[in-house]
Amino acid sequence: MSVKSKVFAVAAAVTMVGGAGVAGLATSAPANAATSECGIQCWDIFSPEFGHHKSPNFLIDSFKQGEAVGTPVILFQATNSDPALDFTVGTPEPTSDYWQAGLVSSEVALHYGCEAGVDFANCSGTGGIGVDDFAFEVQYAPFGAPTGNCVGVAATATAGEKVSLQPCGVSGKTLWILDTLDAPWIDFHTGYFPLINGSDTNFSQPFVLTYPSNGYPTNQPRPQLEVTNLSGTVINPLSPVVQDVNSNQLWGADFGQVVP
Repeated sequence: MSVKSKVFAVAAAVTMVGGAGVAGLATSAPANAATSECGIQCWDIFSPEFGHHKSPNFLIDSFKQGEAVGTPVILFQATNSDPALDFTVGTPEPTSDYWQAGLVSSEVALHYGCEAGVDFANCSGTGGIGVDDFAFEVQYAPFGAPTGNCVGVAATATAGEKVSLQPCGVSGKTLWILDTLDAPWIDFHTGYFPLINGSDTNFSQPFVLTYPSNGYPTNQPRPQLEVTNLSGTVINPLSPVVQDVNSNQLWGADFGQVVP
């Protein structure tokens, strides 16, 4: 199968397989996810703003169990009985593969999916060394049944653009790039990463998945996730690495049984 065919098969995500170990991004672990029906295929994605790996407290959630395009994505109390918390993650692929498949722009590839001398002579913002971060889609799958709708944005990412369910496999709007350069840890299962939206157009302060400032998951109306510019301080003007990223822009994932 060609790279393009392979990527489109993954991006279509109707039969997504979650929890696959990829280059240290996820470690093997037993999993029952949010519901037992969802089983080992589901990941439980949370923000360290409100919890940690042993007790995530709140997980990404499809508002009121909605399956339609445009349904808001929020955080909701962790439980093992709510299908609104069931999400699968397609096997992560290098960002360069998504560029070859036409799902992300060449500018995105230059910054997050570039190996110098392979697809491009030089890579932007990496000193010519290059970085090819993994990217993936997060599909809503209540009780393990894929809906074909993924966590994403309806329009090209801009500051404050709301996150909702959008058709999987259509564009970079439903892709999330694991920002390894700015992550305080190197393993998605034990640490936390910024997640850059695949439609990003701002490469000095990329648009990343964010929980609204001053919001709390039990507030009414429920705060909706959004994309905003990456926070933090550049360590070195010649380096793209950022330190002190706000906790509401970092995300982790658990693969075991949710313990409310």
